[in-house]
Amino acid sequence: MLAVIRYTVPESQSQDFTEQGRTILDTFADQPGYLRGRLARSVDEPNLWALVSEWEGAGFYRRALSAARMVMYPLMTLMVNEPSAYEDVYPRDGA
Repeated sequence: MLAVIRYTVPESQSQDFTEQGRTILDTFADQPGYLRGRLARSVDEPNLWALVSEWEGAGFYRRALSAARMVMYPLMTLMVNEPSAYEDVYPRDGA
């Protein structure tokens, strides 16, 4: 299961946002079912960021959100309001 949370971050907040994003990923990494994650920034729109994580299933992700809510709270105003959980339909690794 893939989770994508997008944020719109003013340039003046990007350094603080990066540190907070790391804290969120560190919190996620301590949760059961976590596989991997990354914090990414759009190359075309530098104010658009994505916190991407992979999980063994949606239940693990939803429980992790509850566990991480306090570290995620300061970034809530920067979040893009859209669904964040995606089910794999056709996964394919590189050759």
